[in-house]
Amino acid sequence: MKLLLIDGHYYVYRSFFAIPNLSNSQGEPTNAIFGFTKTLRLMVKHLQPELGAVAWDEGVPQRRVELQPAYKETRKEMPMPMIPQLDFIQKTLTPLLGFKNILVPNTEADDLMGCYAMAACKRRGMEVVLATNDKDLYQLVGSCVKVYTTAKADLASPKDAFALLGEDQVAAKWEVPPKLIGDVLALTGDSVDNIPGIGLGRKTAAVLIREFGGLESLLANVDKVKSTRTREKLASARDQILQNRKMIDLDCHLELPVPIDDLRIEPDYPALIAALEKCEFKSLLQEVRDEATRTGTGVQGNLL
Repeated sequence: MKLLLIDGHYYVYRSFFAIPNLSNSQGEPTNAIFGFTKTLRLMVKHLQPELGAVAWDEGVPQRRVELQPAYKETRKEMPMPMIPQLDFIQKTLTPLLGFKNILVPNTEADDLMGCYAMAACKRRGMEVVLATNDKDLYQLVGSCVKVYTTAKADLASPKDAFALLGEDQVAAKWEVPPKLIGDVLALTGDSVDNIPGIGLGRKTAAVLIREFGGLESLLANVDKVKSTRTREKLASARDQILQNRKMIDLDCHLELPVPIDDLRIEPDYPALIAALEKCEFKSLLQEVRDEATRTGTGVQGNLL
């Protein structure tokens, strides 16, 4: 049994900026809707999951704001043309594609994805795939969890359409095992989330974490670090590093808002076709109609 967990906001943003200047005859922007639909359908084709959910950010956890009040303050406002598209994607499109929406007030998508991944991995024979670009979620990769990506840098061959990154691939990408990625990020910070670093790059941080076996051992043996400048940075920023490590920890103890057994992917083809007709996606609409016909659930309509 395979569970696909999708980072919703990441793929909406990615679709919006990857496909500019797309709208229907009413002048309503549809670029994010088009890209998101194509992306989710491609994931299903690649992975053939039985279960699936799209996780959404719904505010930030109070504990992270208390630790670092400036957390995510530098993020730009959502572009105006994206706002109605996001609403349509969440309320209409995702359910019609057969996926459950997963969101909880004051909770981030990566924490929810972590909760589902950990719960699913406790079941015998369950495989979890995380479709995300979130650095924090790479910590979860293991025998049960992989990361789905279409980034060229992660593909084994230019001919490959996607890659599933397991422990070996993630360790090669980060230069530390997945379980130590959080330790690396505690040193480097994360400019995307406005988590301050201490002036060390990712490669230097990875070398230190590998050499000492983890952040706790590194901080307990700062005097053994060879570089004087690095020793000074570690010693002066100890409190910041420890705070960063708490920020990066995933909250995997949250109650699941939807039971895993209720996440079976079941597209509503007639309603999906009607929604795509309003968006006026010609080729995509034909693909969905053909698929609906093959599954015996299609409806006839006008190809716009």
